Formats: sequence, C-alpha cells, structure tokens
Amino acid sequence: MEKAESLSEFYRNKFDWLPDNLKNEMGHFNVFDLQPFIGEKAQPIPYKRRDFYKISLAKGNSRVYFADQVVEVKKQALCFSNPQIPYKWEHLEEYKAGSFCIFNTLFFHQFGNLNQYSVFQPNGTHIFELTDEQLAKIEPIYKKMQEEIKSDYVYKYDVLRNLVFELLHFAMKMEPLTSLDNKHLNASQRITALFLELLERQFPIDEVHQRIQLRSASEFATQLNVHVNHLNRAIKEVTQKTTSQLIADRIAQEAKILLKQSLWNVAEIGFALGFQEATHFNSFFKKQLGTSPLKYRKHIFS
Repeated sequence: MEKAESLSEFYRNKFDWLPDNLKNEMGHFNVFDLQPFIGEKAQPIPYKRRDFYKISLAKGNSRVYFADQVVEVKKQALCFSNPQIPYKWEHLEEYKAGSFCIFNTLFFHQFGNLNQYSVFQPNGTHIFELTDEQLAKIEPIYKKMQEEIKSDYVYKYDVLRNLVFELLHFAMKMEPLTSLDNKHLNASQRITALFLELLERQFPIDEVHQRIQLRSASEFATQLNVHVNHLNRAIKEVTQKTTSQLIADRIAQEAKILLKQSLWNVAEIGFALGFQEATHFNSFFKKQLGTSPLKYRKHIFS
C-alpha cells in the first residue's frame, strides 16, 4: 500500500527544504498561492492520500478526483481534503489564480475535532463551486492568512485558526439543514457526529494486517452506549440515510481505494474490511457497485 504523503515530503517535493517549525508542538500551518505549482514546469500531482488537511481555492476549468468521485469544476471552487481520502486535482485550462492552506491535526489540538465538520467527513460535500460573489468573499480570507503568517503578532496562529473556521463555516452554510426542531436536531447531530467519528477512526487501512472491528449498527450503538433504535433514528434524521447504508457506503469507498492504490489481492482487501470469506466480500461489492472487485480493478487500469 502506497503511504500517505507527509508534510515533510510535501515540502521536499515542492521546495526542496523544510520549515523550522514543521515539528512544532503547536502544530503546523502554511498558506500559498497556486501560481508556483502550475504552468509548464509544474510536476503532476499524484492521486494519493496526504497526512495533512488542505483547503484549496482554484480558478479555471478543472477536474477533481476525490476518493471514488470525479467532479468537474466549471469556473472556480473551494475544495476540502483530509488525511482519510486520496485526491488529485487536474487542471483542464490555464489557471487564472488560486490559493491553498495546509495544516495538521496538531494545529487544532484543544481547539476542536476537525472530523466533526461535514466538509471533512467521508459522506460530506468536499467541493463547492463558487459564484463570483462568493469568490469575492473567499479571496480576502486567503489574503488575510498570508498577511498574518508573515506578521510578528504573537497570537497570529489563533487568528489563522479563526480564518480556517471562516472557510469551514462559509462552505457549510452553502448546504442549509432541513428545518427541524433545533433542540432535537442538535441532539441527533451530536449522536450522528460521534457515530461518523467512530466509523472514520477505522480508516484509512494502510497495512495488510489491519482489520476494521465495527461493521453493524448494533456494534456502533454498543460503543456509543445508546440503544440501536435511537442511533438509527438520529442518523436517519440528520443524513436521510440508514446507519447500515452509511457503514456500507464507507466500506465500499475504502474497498475502491484499496483496489486502486494497493497491490493486495481481493481476499486480503476483503479480510481487512471485516469479511471472513472472499466470497462474502465479492457479494457485498457486487451489491454496492454492480460489478465484482476484480472487474472493477481491471476497468481502472485498462
């Protein structure tokens, strides 16, 4: 299995140097313009996982490969990527401009759990195409980031965290929740967020000996100390999907990633995903995607 690109590798590949604060206990944050990474001399960006978070603002017609999805951007978009999901951004025309910021989990230590936000969840929306009016609101945030990171202000990283939260909430406001009773919805959201976090902790699978432990709604309910019916109602209310459907979707997504990124055979992938027999994994995969794992892998590399 190809390892996720680390922050150190990112800096070595792009700049051939490492920043002094890369292993700082406060975590790492940086912001860049896209111009140095585009044009004729730009290196192709591989489809793979990174061990850091990235929020990109890009202009121009492009295609984003995100987990098992391919999204075409017509004009400009804001994209949220996280360590669990591999991605690749393919530009179909010459850039006009753009920016991106990168940071690791340690940068937000004691400032909240990033995985509770839908833009960083596997079933959330990760790419937001922007209108010109929305772009005019987003661009100053990146400009402010660049000003702050160059400043001598002793609390500048607090300001930078707030600017990241501005981007998060700007994107999530583009997807308004259905109008349910707020108190009840908040309780359901909390349970759903805990479930999604517990589900996501099992991924990514990087070693062949790894194996997910929780595969059923009742197993998750036991871990969360709630009745399975209560868990099912909360998740259905917030996501409009069943608990079993979310679990199956995430396992299927990881199966597609492993079939594409790893050299493991189908039996090894199935075992890592909690299937005792390769035939059970084959049946699950065919039910989810309408084809067998081997045919899916053959189609990818054909």
